[in-house]
Amino acid sequence: MRNSAMAGSMRRSGRRLSRHCWTSGCSDRIFVRKIMTTEFDVVIIGTGAAGRTVAFECADAGRSVAVADERPIGGTCPLRGCDAKKVLAGAAEIVARAQGLEGRGIADVPAIDWSDLIAFKRTFTEPRPEQMEQAMIEAGVRIFRGHARFTGPTTLRIGEEEVRGTKIVIASGAHPRPLGIPGEEYLTTSEQFLSAETLPQRITCVGGGFISFEFAHIAARAGAEVTILNRSDRLLRPFDGDLVDMLAEASRKAGIRIVMNTPVKEIRTAGDELVVIGGENGAEEYVTDMALHGAGRVSAVEGLDVEAAGITVSRGRIDVNEYLQSTTNPDVYVAGDANFTSPQLTPVATADGETVASNLLNGTSTRPDYSLFPGVLFTYPPLAMVGMTEEEARSQNLRYVRHFEDTSSWYASRRVGLSTSGYKLLVDEDDHLLGAHILGYGAEEQINLFALAMNAHLPVEVFKATEWVYPTGGWDIRNMFL
Repeated sequence: MRNSAMAGSMRRSGRRLSRHCWTSGCSDRIFVRKIMTTEFDVVIIGTGAAGRTVAFECADAGRSVAVADERPIGGTCPLRGCDAKKVLAGAAEIVARAQGLEGRGIADVPAIDWSDLIAFKRTFTEPRPEQMEQAMIEAGVRIFRGHARFTGPTTLRIGEEEVRGTKIVIASGAHPRPLGIPGEEYLTTSEQFLSAETLPQRITCVGGGFISFEFAHIAARAGAEVTILNRSDRLLRPFDGDLVDMLAEASRKAGIRIVMNTPVKEIRTAGDELVVIGGENGAEEYVTDMALHGAGRVSAVEGLDVEAAGITVSRGRIDVNEYLQSTTNPDVYVAGDANFTSPQLTPVATADGETVASNLLNGTSTRPDYSLFPGVLFTYPPLAMVGMTEEEARSQNLRYVRHFEDTSSWYASRRVGLSTSGYKLLVDEDDHLLGAHILGYGAEEQINLFALAMNAHLPVEVFKATEWVYPTGGWDIRNMFL
């Protein structure tokens, strides 16, 4: 009986001091539960795009693989990021197009029912964890639930279990950037916004990046009053500055207020309202119902106890080499949003996963190349890019021809009621594209054709010589080079 009780106590606590009486006296004895260590060829922290890619490729190659995640299986994109956002953006686009054609054949602009839209979004996101978990089980991947932290160079403690991998992959994703301001706890994250049952009337976006612009366009088309506070005089730095200026104009036409050179200093509560304090001297106040965090995301590596594995971290970032290995622990790799050297895009995370898997399976020889990944801002109109910006081409003293035009008068824009659109193409001396930038209806699809051509090293002449269907976005691409 005593032994049974003792065993139960040790199972619950892992390691504990127990006081037991023997004969007439009592003595202190230490009973230590021996934690069994399960070993695998590869252990992956995180089940997002990068982690899943490594897991499936290594399992398919016959390696023993384990994953650890304290949240539902799947990661940010399919559960609380881009997939959910695109559902909401799709509804916002319908409203925007109807607004553009009001009085031109459209009599009544539809309205968004926010709670119905969120319910529709859940039909995409809620089934995914079970689906992806089942796929991993069928692939032979062992799933550990709980927070993972290092206890040695390749050893992890996950809840009450310990696992050791010949190799470890950190694919723990990203989280909102800490701002270090008073009242930061009152900020609404992108995840919370995408799950909000009701949409507040007034929304103030802190920061002028991807999240702020995409969510501002969604919220404005759903009827909210939206303000974007940007800390500097430049918006959306990864994109071409001229097209960003055009998008800012389109945003203002949609009713979005954009305030430049306004760093946020503090967020206060005032009854049911929030007051966002901004400006260099904190002299500006913005009363709002929601303060949305749109100031970027950073690698989620805190709490992993990476120091126990001898992993060097600089300013919250794991130092990696060109093969995505830790510079101080070659048995540890970093992929996806946890890798600060890569753009935070789902295709990039997948590519990081492929790079790491190749290095694990074939020897450390594969390097990632992020130069030709297209990116899209899902506003309306969408803004898309691939390759260099003009600023980057100038900084490298490259010789190029620029094709830049406002296309708001083109048939493709006028027929959908779009009053702001344009493009910029950079072509080098050998008639190859250096960069492509598009703002307009269908830009998110057109950019894939430019990415394909650039990856295949096709000359611009191919675009000119191709017979495109008319009237389509492909035909417009041909005209961009004329």
